Formats: sequence, C-alpha cells, structure tokens
Amino acid sequence: MEALHYEEHYTKKDYLRWEGEWELIEGHPYAMSPAPSVTHQRVSLKIAMQLENGIASHGCEDCETVQDVDYEISDDTIVRPDVLLLCKPVDERVDRTPEIIFEIVSQSTVRRDETVKMELYRREGVGYYGLVYPKRRTVKLYRLCESGNYVKVDDFRDEKYIFSLSRCTIPFDFSKIWRR
Repeated sequence: MEALHYEEHYTKKDYLRWEGEWELIEGHPYAMSPAPSVTHQRVSLKIAMQLENGIASHGCEDCETVQDVDYEISDDTIVRPDVLLLCKPVDERVDRTPEIIFEIVSQSTVRRDETVKMELYRREGVGYYGLVYPKRRTVKLYRLCESGNYVKVDDFRDEKYIFSLSRCTIPFDFSKIWRR
C-alpha cells in the first residue's frame, strides 16, 4: 500500500503561539540557532551602525536600519534577518520589502541563508543581499538586477562599496565590520 503524502502547513497564527525562536518559510517551520555569539552580535551591530551613519550623512531621511526583527512576507512566511534597511515608513511591523538585508551565516544556517532565503529575498525584490561569514571575514554581496535575478557584486573583506538605493546612496566600508 502506498503511503499517503501529508505535509504540515503552518501560518502566522500558529507561529505566534510557538515558544522559542523560529522562522516560518512557506508554511514550514525552521528552528533558529541558539542565541547568537558575541562575534555575531558585534558584526551585526557594526553593519547596522554603518548603515545608520550612511543614512544620516547622505540624505536618506526616509530610511531606517533595524536588527533582528520579524519580516512578515505573507501569512505563511515570516523570517528574521540579522540586519535590514528599509526606505519606507515602518511602524512596529516590517511587512514591506527592505532595500538591503544582511544575514550573518553560521554553520547551522548556511544552507538556509545561501539557498532558501536568497531565493525568497530575490522573489520579494530585496535590492541587495549580503551573506556575512565572520570566520572568513568575508561578505558575499548580491544585487538584484533588472531581470529579477541576483548578480554577485563581489566578495568583500576590506573594500569599500556604495549602495545605490531608490532615493539615495550609502557608502559602506567592509573593513569596519571586523574591527573590535
């Protein structure tokens, strides 16, 4: 007898009742890693600070950097990027597409960050996606092109880059995220 194929499909309603830290991607739950390491937190803060400084000094009044908040894409997809930059008004919920997302990659999230989330962010139209590898001190940066696909900009360690957003530009010095 052929086994019946059954697959659970969860929604935001379920997600809000769960204990612990989770992400929900197309109805499938993903457990978050244990609490982020000190290095993870340090790098995340340095990225956010640089983006905030760029916003303040380059006329990006409508933009805001947030860390570790739920990005509600749909009723069955809620993710928690490490750092994101939005150039649209935000209240308490992030339910609009960010301009930039950085994910700090760990051994337990590498596959999800490099494949599942990359595809999700591409489909949602996130302009820039940065995969941060603290142990290698490298950031793989991707830019969404007109065809709707991500194109790798480069692997950054100590270089500088200028993010070209819809309303402004933000300079970024990758060497600063590795400093203590």
